[in-house]
Parts: sequence; C-alpha cells; structure tokens
Amino acid sequence: MDSKLLARIGAIVFVPIALTMTAIEMARAPEPMREAPASVAETPATDPLLIELRRCQSLGASGASDPDCLRAWAENRRRFLAPGARPAARLADGATPQEN
Repeated sequence: MDSKLLARIGAIVFVPIALTMTAIEMARAPEPMREAPASVAETPATDPLLIELRRCQSLGASGASDPDCLRAWAENRRRFLAPGARPAARLADGATPQEN
C-alpha cells in the first residue's frame, strides 16, 4: 500500500473523530470553580510553626544548634506522625519537645 494513501486514510479517520470529540466537549456544561478550603488558605499567615520553620531554614546550618529550631522540627515531626493532634496550641505555649 502506498504511504500517501495510508496517510490520507488516517487523516480521513482522524479529523471526524477529533471534530466529534470537540463538539461533545463544547456541549458540556462548565464545572463550577472550586474554592480552596478556608483553613488551608489561612494556614501560611497564621501558623506559628510554619513561620518558625521558615526562619530556621533561613539560618542554614546554624539552625541545627538553635533550640527554637529544634523545638519547631520536633513539633513538625509530631504533626506529620499524628495528624489528629492540635500542635499549633502546643507550639504557642512553649512546651519543650520530648526527644525520641
């Protein structure tokens, strides 16, 4: 079979399928925009742990000896391992972390 003839047959099959799929997609009703949950949107500005972790990140290697950074990292581990806990309140009241 000639390659030009095969290309033409492929185009004849592809174009109507593409047009049909486009028409079906355009006929769909648009989905409503999803809004981000309020707690996720407010977290960066109000979360003291996130603010402290960013400060520790900016310290670089010296953050490894900073007691506030050690406490923040311990709290971050606790949040990661126990998502049902209320870690923001514990960090705010200055509780010392228990090392494992």
